[in-house]
Amino acid sequence: MNKNKANTMYKLIAFDAYGTLFDVYSVGMLANEIFPGSGLDLALMWRDRQIEYTRLVTISDPSADGSKYYLPFWDLTLLSLRYVCKRMHLPLDGDSENRLMAEYAQLHAFEDSLSVLKKIKEKGIATAILSNGNKRMLSAVVEINGLKPYLDRLVTVEEARVFKTSPHSYNLLIKEFAIRKEEILFVSSNAWDVLGASWFGFDVFWVNRQSHPFEEIGNRPNYEGKSLSEVLGVV
Repeated sequence: MNKNKANTMYKLIAFDAYGTLFDVYSVGMLANEIFPGSGLDLALMWRDRQIEYTRLVTISDPSADGSKYYLPFWDLTLLSLRYVCKRMHLPLDGDSENRLMAEYAQLHAFEDSLSVLKKIKEKGIATAILSNGNKRMLSAVVEINGLKPYLDRLVTVEEARVFKTSPHSYNLLIKEFAIRKEEILFVSSNAWDVLGASWFGFDVFWVNRQSHPFEEIGNRPNYEGKSLSEVLGVV
């Protein structure tokens, strides 16, 4: 963890959802049950294609009014699943598709997600999610995992109709809370998301659970830790 800003007082701690609070690869267990021996590969490729589609939508029309190619994150998740199963030559029938999408709607939270949010709220600091996910799917997974009482806002890119890392997506937090960039700490496990938020002007905390090297472009994050719990050392 970078210590040089550890005494900074933030008014808002904003979290990415998928991969940060919720384990996007937990769906791999069901995928492996449906497609024995292919579950992990499917989960990895599914996530990559999902993010690739968000980038394609955003880059192809980065208008401040939103991309004309915008589709809700749920739709992109479904289309990504269908593509990956075709790519992997896996027989995705209607029942299997419904089961996998239902599982995605109730992804498991990481074991420290609830306790971290609760402790931040006990300090009197506002909390929020800023997610590519649309409001309906995000509300469901938050509710299922018991996080709702400890989140002040669920901010989704639906309003901007572009996905992260568009500056318009990060600006939603400024609009929602009417505070300065410098008063926000953004937390994500995705290095690309950390970079995008940093370039926008937020202080950032990278949750590096796999001890990966950071990207070779941009500045290193203000803070880094191997678990979500290490965020508490900053606030």
